[in-house]
Amino acid sequence: MHFYISATLTYDTLGFGEFDDFPETSEPVWILGKEFNALTEKEDILSHVTSRLWFTYRKNFPPIGGTGPTSDTGWGCMLRCGQMILGEALVRRHLGRDWRWVRSQSQREDYISILNAFLDKKDGYYSLHQIAQMGVGEGKSIGQWYGPNTVAQVLKKLAVFDSWSRLTVHVAMDNTVVIEEIKRLCMPWLDYGGAACVDLQGGMPEPNGCLEGACALAEEETALWKPLLLLIPLRLGLSDINEAYIETLKQCFQLPQSLGVIGGKPNHAHYFIGYVGEELIYLDPHTTQPAVEPCEDSQVPDDTYHCQHPPCRMHICEIDPSIAVGFFCRTEDDFDDWCMRFRKLSHTRAGLPMFELVDCQPSHFACSVDVLNLNPDFSDSDRLERFFDSEDEEFEILSL
Repeated sequence: MHFYISATLTYDTLGFGEFDDFPETSEPVWILGKEFNALTEKEDILSHVTSRLWFTYRKNFPPIGGTGPTSDTGWGCMLRCGQMILGEALVRRHLGRDWRWVRSQSQREDYISILNAFLDKKDGYYSLHQIAQMGVGEGKSIGQWYGPNTVAQVLKKLAVFDSWSRLTVHVAMDNTVVIEEIKRLCMPWLDYGGAACVDLQGGMPEPNGCLEGACALAEEETALWKPLLLLIPLRLGLSDINEAYIETLKQCFQLPQSLGVIGGKPNHAHYFIGYVGEELIYLDPHTTQPAVEPCEDSQVPDDTYHCQHPPCRMHICEIDPSIAVGFFCRTEDDFDDWCMRFRKLSHTRAGLPMFELVDCQPSHFACSVDVLNLNPDFSDSDRLERFFDSEDEEFEILSL
């Protein structure tokens, strides 16, 4: 096994005290669908940022795969960014979008359960160990750098095992989000035309025609919708971002369903959570911290999982064009609202749409209905990749 370790500048060399304070500006600050005033709400901004889960390089954790690396310094930044965007989805799912983290305060059980899923150990649902080993199936050796599309595909596979959260993780390929496809995945007890499968006696809908499956699902989930984590890998230019997409990218952070963007610079990933003016606001995983173990009372020392200094910023033109945009829709109404808001944005002249939103499967897609109407069983995980190559160099280029 070969490991690809590259030298990366980390906060260890910079020191936390050298971060710029948040700018004094009258321009609105948008962070994950919330608008702030930098002049009057600076404390609220910092509290909002600090409450996000911050996953960074770690060291001295159990060897990946038993004999692999014990640190991800230099290669794990995109994996950590994937953890952050997924962590934000789980916070929305279990704690709500208005939840705030308070240092040294006893935390809710659901919060501890979320954090445990990301600890650096082999049995965490979304641990670095699981992501790195699942990535082998995507053609990535342990220790090799990921792009945003690869990490999105891996997270989709891992979410199948998380029976507590029961997320539908959908990776929309070919720059196209298909409404019918998503509703089929989030409401699998409906047929692909959107009507419930009801027996001749007018009984309750049977998920995928299986009454036994209906009994196994929780009442809440059979009645409504499996919460959606929508990831959309995109390439918005060749070597630099096409400026025609800049305003559209900024508008994504204004949507209440926004989970932000994973991307950054070549081999140097960041988790972008908002913008102010022409600067993107992001959390940076490039600092190496010791691995964390739960305490005897099952509480997790969590100070190092929250960024307690002003967030980093970079000019939007510096972002690498290869990104993945994330959205979370807890209910069907949330998804319908997202569709409505995106279509309104698409009709403005502020910039080009980054992706297409369509009602039904375009005819040029090669997928069959059988492949698209999948159950979240891991036996189908290979088919979940469908006909898309997960290598990040294979994006369709969006251009004028």
